[in-house]
Formats: sequence, structure tokens, C-alpha cells
Amino acid sequence: MQTANKFSVSRYSPERGAMAKLTARDSVVRRLDWPILLCALALSLLGSLLVWSATRNRTTLNNGDPYYFLFRHAMNTGIGLVLMIGTVWLGHRTLRGAVPILYGLSLVLILAVLTPLGATINGAHAWIVIGGGFSLQPSEFVKITIIVGMAMLLATRVDAGDLAHPDHRTVVKALCLAAAPMGIVMLMPDLGSVMVMVVIVLGVLLASGASNRWVFGLLGSGAAGAILIWQLGILDEYQINRFAAFANPELDPAGVGYNTNQARIAIGSGGLRGSGLFHGSQTTGQFVPEQQTDFVFTVAGEELGFVGAGLILVLLGVILWRACIIARETTELYGTIVCAGIIAWFAFQAFENIGMTLGIMPVAGLPLPFVSYGGSSMFAVWVAVGLLQSIRVQRPMSA
Repeated sequence: MQTANKFSVSRYSPERGAMAKLTARDSVVRRLDWPILLCALALSLLGSLLVWSATRNRTTLNNGDPYYFLFRHAMNTGIGLVLMIGTVWLGHRTLRGAVPILYGLSLVLILAVLTPLGATINGAHAWIVIGGGFSLQPSEFVKITIIVGMAMLLATRVDAGDLAHPDHRTVVKALCLAAAPMGIVMLMPDLGSVMVMVVIVLGVLLASGASNRWVFGLLGSGAAGAILIWQLGILDEYQINRFAAFANPELDPAGVGYNTNQARIAIGSGGLRGSGLFHGSQTTGQFVPEQQTDFVFTVAGEELGFVGAGLILVLLGVILWRACIIARETTELYGTIVCAGIIAWFAFQAFENIGMTLGIMPVAGLPLPFVSYGGSSMFAVWVAVGLLQSIRVQRPMSA
């Protein structure tokens, strides 16, 4: 027996260490939330087809290459997957410690938009043009910074066992952290992104267990702030016109109301099963502006009909449902708050994007998560998926 042990692998041998690493990797893969991952992939792939259909005939956009946007959307999805894997590898707890760096970088990027480096696209001075046809919208990454930053502040003492709920001083610090980048984004002005950030802040506060007085106070302050912004004329004329067209769709059907009117026509013509991919008259005729970005849902409604449009809603619903489960199962408040912020972000942005195509929400220039064309948006939502997966993977096995 001792002779046999002489040739056995020692406890600290390289072979045993390699097996342990393999087992750890297998455990990570096994514990991933596959419904979220598969639904996000399905939405991105479906988005590739919809973006392709919306742009293949638009020679002024694709420079004569019908596959231009299809290739770039697929590339953005691939980069997003790499970012998701990197986020899972780093872990949400590591990013928690890096919040000061991430926050400082976010402020630098959004401040750079207000310098000559910034560029105006579709009326919003919210972009940094890198070159070679690439651009960056820093406000998309600010959403992530606000989520992890507020979660870190609100959860630190609670997770340490010092407090049962965040105290008022901590809530004030968290709100100040969110207010600084939101104020800068408002100056661009990028009202759509600010709307999403406000909803994120409310979702984070609700999940943190902070006093409901803060939530009601913010709602009241938000209403008063909206009135003040309107009275002071901070909004650009095109944003005011969008709200006016929402309140009265017949106000200027050939001007500011054109987008929403054509969007409703496209969706309404799809019926139950749609006209078929690449066969939509509104899409082929290029009647709906910005159809590959803000109005991509109209392509689904027209060419895939109620069935295809409903599939998008189901896939988004599954992602939100599974995110709620992850938030419920995690044993740390920090993870719960991060999940809640992502849920609020995805839910409101999807509702706003789809709602503006149906005429039940004002046009705010927000992309449909995973589906719309746009690198910054795609990268940000996949990083968010990485955060959800990290929280799922790193929870205790008994949870």
C-alpha cells in the first residue's frame, strides 16, 4: 500500500491544481443563468436581421454596402459578449472596489462631450466621434456607474452588519453621486438618458430598503424640476416639439409628428404574421427615419407582425424575470441593488422605446436593448448582463 502511495499524485501537484481549475471553470459555466444569456443572444441576433432589413437599401447610410450595418451590429454583439465574459471574470465585487476609478472615468468622458471633441447626432450633443465611422456615447456607461456606485454606498454598512437599512446620510451621499453625472448629461442635452437614470435611481432606492420618504420626495422633486426646466427653456426646440407632437399627433404630421405617424403605419400594417422579412413596404420604401436605431421595433411589427413583435417582448420579459430571481436569491444587499438598478434600466428603456413607436410615449431617442443598432448601447447592456451573471455565479451554493 505504501508502494502505491509512492507513485500517487501529491496533494499540491500541478496535475491536481489543473484539475481544480478545470472544475472551477466548469462550476462557473454550470452556474450561469442560461435563460438570460440565451434570450439576450436571441434578441441581438434578431436585431441583426431587423437592422439589416432597415438599412440594406439605404445607400446614403451604408455607402453602397448592403451588409455594412449587419456586419457592424454582429461585431458590436461579439464585443459585447467579450465584455460580458470579462465582467464575469472580474466579478461584481471587484468592480465594487473599482467604483472610484469608474466614476472618475465616466465624469471625464461625459465632460469631454461638452468640449470640441463632442459631436451632435440626431439633435443631441451626446457623442464623441473616434474616427473611422466609430462614435462613443458615454451616457450609456454612466448608467452602469450610477448603479454600482449607489449600490456600493447604500450597501456597505448594511452588508457589514452595522445597519439594518441605509441611513439618511448614506442616501444623501448616493443621490449626490448620481446627481453629478446626470446634471452633465442634462446639459448636452440628452433628456432620454436622464429619464432612464432617474428611473434607475428610484429602483435602486426601493431595493436598498431606504425610507419611502426619499422615493416620494424624489418623485415630487422630479415633477417640480420638470416644470422648472420647461419654464427656464433648458430644453432644445426639437425636444419641446417632440412633447408637443406626443400630446397632439396631428399637430405637424409632415414635420415633427412624421416619425411617430409613419411608425404606427408600419406596425399597424404588419397584422398577425407580418409581411415577411425584407418585404415591408414602409421599411423598403424608407418611410420611417432612424429605423435601425430608435425605431427598429417598427421593422419587427411590419415584417414579423404581432408574433415577431410579441417574441421580442417575451425575450425581454424572461431577462427581467430571471434578473428578479437573481436579486431575490443573492445574500448581499449590494447584489440585490445592482440587480434592481439593471431591471429598472432595461424595463423602462424597453417600455419607452416601444411606447414611442406606438404613440403612447414621447419620442426620447432611446435604443431598444440588445436589438437597436449602436455600439455604446450594446456594450453597456452586455456589461449589465455580465454583472447579473457574476452575482448569480458568486452567490453561495446554498442560496
